[in-house]
Amino acid sequence: MGFLKKIFQPTVKKPIIIVSGLPRSGTSMMMKMLEAGGVPPLTDKLREADSDNPKGYYEFERVKQMDKGDTTWLKDTQGKVVKVISALLKHLPDQYDYRIIFMRRNMPEILASQRKMLINRGENADDMDDAKMAILFEKHLQSTLQWIDSQPNISVLYVHYSDMLSNPLPLVKQINNFLDENLDLKAMTGVVDPNLYRNRAAQ
Repeated sequence: MGFLKKIFQPTVKKPIIIVSGLPRSGTSMMMKMLEAGGVPPLTDKLREADSDNPKGYYEFERVKQMDKGDTTWLKDTQGKVVKVISALLKHLPDQYDYRIIFMRRNMPEILASQRKMLINRGENADDMDDAKMAILFEKHLQSTLQWIDSQPNISVLYVHYSDMLSNPLPLVKQINNFLDENLDLKAMTGVVDPNLYRNRAAQ
C-alpha cells in the first residue's frame, strides 16, 4: 500500500527562484550569494567576468528570448535560481510558482554604473541622457512592481543593494526565510565585497 501511495502521490514542485532588478542593481552579486549558500544557478557561462562584473554575470542566454516565446527551459529550473532582468519578468509563464528576489539600488548609482560600463566598452557614454534614462527606469520600475503584486503565483522579497553592502547578515537571514531553505549564511555573507561598491551615491 505504501509503495502504491508513493507511486501515485503527486510530486511536490519547488518554486523557481529568480533574481531580478534593473541593470546594474546588484543582481550578479545576489546570484553569487545564492550559489554560495547552496542554491544551484542556471547559467551557461557564455558571458565572462570583466572589470564591470569581476565575479561574473551569472546569465543564461535563453532568458533573453522569453519575449519571443522561448520559455520551455523553465521546466528544468525548479529548485534552481536564474537571473531575469526586470523588463522580461512579464513574460514568465503562469504555470509555475516563483520566488523573486528583486534588487533595488539608488537610481544615481545605477546610472553612474551604466555610464562607466559604456566607457569601459569603448562606447559613447554621452549618448545616454541620465535625466531621461532615470524617468524611463522609474516608470518601468513602478509598472513592473505593480505587475508583480498582481500575480498570485509570485512571492517577492525586495533587497536594497546598499543595505546588503553595509550590513549583510540580517538580509541574508531574510533571504533564507523567504526561500524556506537551509542556506549557508556564513558563505553567503562572505561573498559580499564592499570594495565593489564603486558607484556610491553621495550621502
